[in-house]
Amino acid sequence: MGKNLFQKAMDTVNQMTNMQGNVSEQDKQAAQDAIQAAQAECTPEEKQHLEQLQQQLEQNQSLS
Repeated sequence: MGKNLFQKAMDTVNQMTNMQGNVSEQDKQAAQDAIQAAQAECTPEEKQHLEQLQQQLEQNQSLS
């Protein structure tokens, strides 16, 4: 099940990145929630990747 949460987090952040400024607060929260849910059930390698996604999300938020 952890793999599905990890994939969902990746997909959600990628979708937000592709939206380029058309991201609502609800979208941002959904991405944040997906990352946090995935972190609870992931491998150390996946956790490192999720931390990168978190940084990407924060950078994306600062641009909008």
